[in-house]
Amino acid sequence: MSENQFKVLLVDDELDILEFLSYNLEKEGYQVFTARNGAEAIKVAEKQVPHLIILDVMMPEMDGIAACEELRKIPALSSTVIAFLTARGEDYSQIAGFEAGADDYITKPVRPKVLVSRVKALLKRTGEATQPVEVVDTNTVTIGNLLIDKERYLIRIGDNEMILPRKEFELLSLLVSKPGKVFTREEIYYSVWGENVVVGDRTIDVHIRKLREKIGNDHIKTLKGIGYKFVE
Repeated sequence: MSENQFKVLLVDDELDILEFLSYNLEKEGYQVFTARNGAEAIKVAEKQVPHLIILDVMMPEMDGIAACEELRKIPALSSTVIAFLTARGEDYSQIAGFEAGADDYITKPVRPKVLVSRVKALLKRTGEATQPVEVVDTNTVTIGNLLIDKERYLIRIGDNEMILPRKEFELLSLLVSKPGKVFTREEIYYSVWGENVVVGDRTIDVHIRKLREKIGNDHIKTLKGIGYKFVE
């Protein structure tokens, strides 16, 4: 997919930042949409179904964290990559963002070349090159009482269905692709986030914890200092 086919939604309450980001991304051929707060972002996202949403954290009416949580509940946006744009580097902000379903962070102020490079890296995740290395041939995988629907980013445990945020789903799909195999943290970073994406040290831990809350503690085992494995 070429750049001019990708849709990017920028969300920030500061008009000058929106104009700066829009100018640099439109110059690269991206289709850019904007919103001034979280509530407006949800409306635009539902209408346009962007490939990437870049959200400011601190905004009036609805902040970025709350908006991200709501966006992740919309099935049509299950494949959309969400990144926070923020000057806040505190660890708690990043953890809150990943808890809400964010895929990455972009720290502002950001230089144009860095912005374009990060956007290209983030959008690579929407293509085949960013799928987990171990690809399951069928769209539906069943292990015990757990069913994974790869087309809908949906899992079913018994009679309960839920749609997972993109990164949680890709992490679970990777682990399930080879039950019993220990995936190192490096393998997980490369397969789920990509080699050109820098994420915080606690990113995997947060996503593993969220998965355990949803599928139970018995399926994902931790090998301290090495990585994680899925057990039936």
